[in-house]
Amino acid sequence: MTKILGIDYGKIITGLSITDNKKIFSFGLTAIFTKNLMNFLDIIMYNSPIEKIVIGLPKTLQNKNSALEKYIKKFIYKFHKKYPNIIIERLDERFTSKMAFITMIELGLKKKQRRNKGILNQISATIILQSYLIKNLKNKKKLS
Repeated sequence: MTKILGIDYGKIITGLSITDNKKIFSFGLTAIFTKNLMNFLDIIMYNSPIEKIVIGLPKTLQNKNSALEKYIKKFIYKFHKKYPNIIIERLDERFTSKMAFITMIELGLKKKQRRNKGILNQISATIILQSYLIKNLKNKKKLS
């Protein structure tokens, strides 16, 4: 069965998440340096049947694209060129970092651990992907 990969793209660190086989739940996968992202994705694509990736769409509170968007578009172009059969979808990621930070507090992580951007980005990627799964589930229910 295929899976969906979630990406919280960052200029320095990128968080990744992945679904279960039934595409119901999102699980944090890892956070890696963005410069190593394509190499890491090559390994994932080789080892797991990925049908789609969901990449966060960073927007400002005024609903404008953030400065990070130009880097994400470059990444999407590069990824799509290498993997043209993988569907790429975007999801508004406003407040995911804030939700991830609150989650870290609720999990009881110490201040030092909460400063770890890798953990924050991995949780954000999980929130992005789970939000996408919930949105799709609601749309399927509306259609039936």
